[in-house]
Amino acid sequence: MKFMENTKINFMKFKSFGFGLSSVLAFGSIILLLMGVNLGIDFKGGTAIGVSFSEDVSIQEVRGSLKSVSLNDSVVDLSGEEIKYFGSQSDVMIKIKSLDNEPENFGQIVINHLYDSMSAKAPENKNDFILSLGSVSPKVGSELSGKAFWSVVSALVLILFYISVRFEFRFALGAILALVHDVVITLGIFSLTGFEITLSTVAAFLTIVGYSLNDTIVILDRIRENMKSSGTVMFESTINKSINQSLSRTLITSLTTLFVIIVLLVYGGEVIRPFSFTMLVGVIVGTYSSIYIASALLATIYQSSNK
Repeated sequence: MKFMENTKINFMKFKSFGFGLSSVLAFGSIILLLMGVNLGIDFKGGTAIGVSFSEDVSIQEVRGSLKSVSLNDSVVDLSGEEIKYFGSQSDVMIKIKSLDNEPENFGQIVINHLYDSMSAKAPENKNDFILSLGSVSPKVGSELSGKAFWSVVSALVLILFYISVRFEFRFALGAILALVHDVVITLGIFSLTGFEITLSTVAAFLTIVGYSLNDTIVILDRIRENMKSSGTVMFESTINKSINQSLSRTLITSLTTLFVIIVLLVYGGEVIRPFSFTMLVGVIVGTYSSIYIASALLATIYQSSNK
C-alpha cells in the first residue's frame, strides 16, 4: 500500500534547522529535568491501600471521596493519586505518594475516611472493608530508580553494538543520538506536564526506544541499499531519496499507532494516561528524529570524512 508515492521532498535542506530545534528542545528538557520530576510512589515511596466494597463502585466515586481528606489540622486532596480496580469492580487499590509531615497512621486515616464517606457501599464489618495496608519505602523507590535508569542505558548500549555489527559504527552514532534525543525530549515534556513517573511510564520509554529504533533502522537500511546500488559515497541526495522511498511506510506506521494512542489517552482513564501521553510524545518525536537526527547526522559525518 502506497500512501505517498514518488515524493521528492528535500529533507536535508532543513537539517540545520532540525539540529537547531532539537538542540533547543534538548537543552530546555535538561533544564526541566534538573529542576526535578514528579516521581510516583514506585520511586518516591508512599502508602498502598486495598479496600473492598459490598457492591461495585466507580473509580470516579472513589476519587470524589478523596478530594477532601482531613489530616491533622488540614484538608488534603488525594483525588489525583493512582486508583485502580484489582480482582473486581468492588475491590479498589489506592497508591498515595509520601506527604510532608505525614502521620504514622496515615493509611488508617484514609481508610476511615473512605469507610465513612462511602458507607452506603461499604460492608457492615469494617474488617471486611480492609484488604491490605502497606507502604513502599523510599529505599525501595531508590533501588527501582537505579534499575529503571540502567535498563534504559543497557538498551542503548546493546543497540549501539547491534547497529555497529549490522551496519557500521557511523550508522550507529546517528541511531543512538536519535534515541537519546527522543528519551530526553520526551522526559522534558513529560516533566513539564507534571505527570508522575511510574514503572508503567518507564515501560513506555523503553517502548519508545524500540519504536524509534525500528523506524530509524528502516531508513538506514534503505540508505545503505541505495549506496550499494549507486556505487557512490554518502551524499544528501542519496539520503533524500531513501527517506522519500520510506515515507509511505513511516507515515502509515506512525499514524496508525497514534490513532490507538489517542484513543487510550482519551478513554483509558487516569491510571493509563501518563503511559499514553508518553507514547504519544515519543512516537511523534521518534518519527521526527529518524529523519532529522539519525539521517541528518549520518550525512554530516560522511561529508566531514570526505573533505
